[in-house]
Amino acid sequence: MRVSLGGVVKAYGANTVLDRVDLALGARTRLGLVGRNGVGKSTLLRLLAGVELPDQGRVERTPATLTVGYLPQEHDRRPEETLLGYLARRTGVDDAQAAVERHTTTWDAEAYGAALERFLALGGGDLEHRARTVCAELGLDVSLEQETATLSGGEAARAGLAAILLSRFDLLLLDEPTNDLDFDGLERLERFVAGFDGGLAVVSHDRAFLDRTIERIAEIDPWTHRVSEWAGTWSDYEAARDLARARQYEAFADTEERRSEVEALLAARRNQARAGGGMAERRGTKALAGKVRQARRSLERIEHVEKPYEPWQLRLSLNARQRPGDRVAVLEAAVGVRGDFRLGPIDLELAPGERVAITGRNGSGKSTLLAILLGELPLTAGRRVVGRSTVIGSLDQRRQAYDGSTRALVRFVERTGLTALDARTLLAKFNLGADHVERACETLSPGERTRLHLAELMARGV
Repeated sequence: MRVSLGGVVKAYGANTVLDRVDLALGARTRLGLVGRNGVGKSTLLRLLAGVELPDQGRVERTPATLTVGYLPQEHDRRPEETLLGYLARRTGVDDAQAAVERHTTTWDAEAYGAALERFLALGGGDLEHRARTVCAELGLDVSLEQETATLSGGEAARAGLAAILLSRFDLLLLDEPTNDLDFDGLERLERFVAGFDGGLAVVSHDRAFLDRTIERIAEIDPWTHRVSEWAGTWSDYEAARDLARARQYEAFADTEERRSEVEALLAARRNQARAGGGMAERRGTKALAGKVRQARRSLERIEHVEKPYEPWQLRLSLNARQRPGDRVAVLEAAVGVRGDFRLGPIDLELAPGERVAITGRNGSGKSTLLAILLGELPLTAGRRVVGRSTVIGSLDQRRQAYDGSTRALVRFVERTGLTALDARTLLAKFNLGADHVERACETLSPGERTRLHLAELMARGV
């Protein structure tokens, strides 16, 4: 089996995302797709999946019966959709079943047979049984008939993992699959990838995961919008990329030095020619002109070497002022309840400057604890105390503050109180330029929305 892109170009308005991209995936491919936020990684997956069409170029899939599964970064929980319905949709069984039902009334035996074969190949025949088993193994203790909109963040993460583990595609495209997974879920995902017979392309910023699962890296260049491929794991790619970048820097510096030397020589010859005034100087004009022409030709022969771009790095500076004698937040025998879930009693004290990681299995109550600290979940027992000068900010899993059709700049100004000019200046430091801030929030990638949140925390002096 094979899926390939040839000379693919994709743009949104005036913004070119992918330019003349060539890429091929086959059986047992293990490809890691990397690049900075918003560079077009998810777009490339959608093109491979056939969810989007290229503006130019071709996307070819062989054989025609090839099944391609695309599991996007965000869980896309739909109103009134049950957990079983969600799993059927994400595994492709839902569409396959619809095709079978459609052909039961057409009296086209060949089309019906092909649709039924596809349905069975995707695991539709025993999906419900397998779903119960996988959900139980993952500790997802909810009914398959429960609506996904009512799942907690931890339960939604396990539902997303269940969809991957239940997949039977020929080619599987995963967008940030390790997001929100606990250690057990991550181990299960790695075991699934190791045993998966089909081809795999994964977008991930998890370097350890890429090192353990990937055999080839494809990088999208943010300036040229082209794709470069590297053999090996993330670590192999990183070493080869850094070496190539160092060599390009060296070649660029050598070229610029030679160019400067020739330009200085050319300027000296010209000055000499302008300064000549006597008979001897006039007799030497012809020879001097020849030297000027020779210097120009030397300058033209110097090969142009592109200056390597400087990778952007986030420099986040949160409020680090010390508050003598103050505590950031304190929980004393605090108990919080969400539905049937009860967390507590908890005793916790956060001091100025502390960096605390909250760990635990999906569904163990990490988000509930944060909701208690933020004051979003009322306590049923105990108390919560926040320091006098504490400024609280949060970055939620679904980045809901920056969603919808409102322009990113408008929403950011509303939430921070900055002027539009100051907001643009700050957002530029987070690599969010005019082409980002003038777009609707919902069109930004999850990574770009995360940077908006981080810029907001910095603006508010959290």
